[in-house]
Amino acid sequence: MDAADDISALLHEAAETHHTVYRILDGDDPDWASWYADWLLTLSELPRLLGTTPVRSHLVHALVELDRDYTAGPRDERWEDVYARGLLERFGAPG
Repeated sequence: MDAADDISALLHEAAETHHTVYRILDGDDPDWASWYADWLLTLSELPRLLGTTPVRSHLVHALVELDRDYTAGPRDERWEDVYARGLLERFGAPG
């Protein structure tokens, strides 16, 4: 697996965890991107996979932008895969 696959798996895990935490609301959370950013930065391997630790507000912004782009039209790819590539493009350390 490469970094994009690993990040995609983390995003999937975050989604499952978020849905569990917000189960009483059926996963509804208008500030979901803040929750994801906190979880990804403090409870996952995302910083290691990116080779850097993004500023939390920058990660929140990136997640919101990726979501807007992804939901703007029909997609054949899983959202996790698209977001993983987007996060690597924005934050991945040059290798």
